[in-house]
Amino acid sequence: MRKIVLPLIFAVLAYGFWISPDFKQIAAGVAIFLFGMLFLEDGFKAYTGGVLEKILKRTTDKLWKSMTFGIVSTSIMQSSSLVSVITISFLSAGLIGLTAGIGIIFGANLGTTTGAWLIAGFGLKIDIAAYAMPMLVFGIILAFQGSKTAKGLGYILAGLGFLFLGIHHMKEGFETFKETIDLSQFAVPGFAGLLLYTGIGIFATVVMQSSHASLVITITALAAGQITYENALALAIGANIGTCITAILGAISANVDGRRLAAAHLIFNVTTGVVAIIFMNQILVVVDWIAAHIGIAADDWTLKLSIFHSLFNTLGILIMVPLMGTLVKVLYRIFPQPKADLVAPLYLNEAVTEFPDTLVETVRKEVLHLYDNAFEVLAHGLNLHRHDIRSDADLFELTQRPDKLMEFDIDEIYARKVKVLYNAIVEFTSRTPGDLPQEHMERIYVMREAARDIVEAIKDVKHMRKNLITYIVSDNSSIKAEYNKIRAQLGEILRELTTLRDAGEAADLVALDGLRLQMEENDVTLNGDLDRLIREGRITAPMATSLMNDSSYSYDVAKNLIAAGAGLFGPHDLGMRQAAEDIELDEEELDQLVRNPA
Repeated sequence: MRKIVLPLIFAVLAYGFWISPDFKQIAAGVAIFLFGMLFLEDGFKAYTGGVLEKILKRTTDKLWKSMTFGIVSTSIMQSSSLVSVITISFLSAGLIGLTAGIGIIFGANLGTTTGAWLIAGFGLKIDIAAYAMPMLVFGIILAFQGSKTAKGLGYILAGLGFLFLGIHHMKEGFETFKETIDLSQFAVPGFAGLLLYTGIGIFATVVMQSSHASLVITITALAAGQITYENALALAIGANIGTCITAILGAISANVDGRRLAAAHLIFNVTTGVVAIIFMNQILVVVDWIAAHIGIAADDWTLKLSIFHSLFNTLGILIMVPLMGTLVKVLYRIFPQPKADLVAPLYLNEAVTEFPDTLVETVRKEVLHLYDNAFEVLAHGLNLHRHDIRSDADLFELTQRPDKLMEFDIDEIYARKVKVLYNAIVEFTSRTPGDLPQEHMERIYVMREAARDIVEAIKDVKHMRKNLITYIVSDNSSIKAEYNKIRAQLGEILRELTTLRDAGEAADLVALDGLRLQMEENDVTLNGDLDRLIREGRITAPMATSLMNDSSYSYDVAKNLIAAGAGLFGPHDLGMRQAAEDIELDEEELDQLVRNPA
């Protein structure tokens, strides 16, 4: 499709440049305006990874809050596209729910109408180019600064400058273009014109991927008398529908929730457009009434267009909000949750990489997915049932009971359920953007280290499993008891990690110190138990060698699991994490406690 559309656009532009120099000014104005939109979006992206994400997470617990966020953020940033991308990213990372995401999109649609008011009420009434020049000068100076904040402010100022300059060139171009070609003579009245210009508005917005650009062209052309008021209304409806393209494109790389949100955006905008077309006459009566009561002249078509734009978007919200529950159910039916694949990554997708908070949360959830798969391998590797670990039963008593050996290929399960995920996590995190805030980079490194610790714990269990399954069914009660002790101790660690996970942000990492200390105290090579068993002839030399090696492996398993738990289930805030780490016992302190328990 692009191979056909792009050459066609180039051909139309070339013909326009050939027949009229004024057309060049209009086209340049559009190009400058779109360039300004890019600058503006890059500028606001500099402030993601902090304030914007915190506000988003705190203002989505209720539908009206979500809609308010959508209205305010779009009004400030003048980019419903950026708000849509942010929302899809947060939804894909699981930071907000589908209902909250839909609420933001509804609000963003209404927020985007502020652009029409600014252009019609400000941009066309004064010499906007005079304001553009200082913004460009100061913006470019700030954009070359080293500070991310200064650079972001510079991009915003430069973006606004380019927007104003683009509007100026479009306005001037349309005013002089009329001397060459009067586009109003091509006006199409009635319902046919309504449908035709709605289609043109959709096409223009899809091509430019900016409803703001389509509206600016429409308003400036209307102000110059190049299009009729009725056709301008249809173009506004089309621009509203066409803006869905950004959300649809953003959802391509998102998960199923991102696709649901893009579909909701499309349903809302199409429904709003259809309602506006069907009830056009009635809406125009309301527009005239509002204009008369707020002091807008009857022939001020640009401001009346702004009223119309706000009115039919508000009408869309009033229609769709009561149907929110039904809409969500329909979306879940159209886009069912895919069956969870324990092997494939569940959360890693490109839609989350745009924003720091979503990137960190996605990595954390995928490492949790890795841990869940590893939990099965670790439990069965120790010949323990997962439900026993998750229960309140005494693990030391459970290991004393006669039990059947669990027959499973630990290498095959590790390769299928763990290694694939670990490789995906490493590959995904290695592509982390270099300009990510330090705090978020450190969080990602902590998560990746936790993933590595989990994998190392499995490898250590695999090394000791051969001897373990031999000796837990041995007729020698002494060697059997020592291996059962190892199983129970590691089972307790897995149980404590389960408790920490359930606790969430309230997890107490200090509890892990007790487990580390217990493992140190029970080390047969340190507490003298190994020598005593050999002296008393209760185990053979080969048994002693195996026990010594496996005791070392078990200690490494414990150390790796505890390290993984500290990284994965500890406080998300780095300050809180540092405080927790400060009160943790280091290796030297643990050794002193073991040797001098008093």
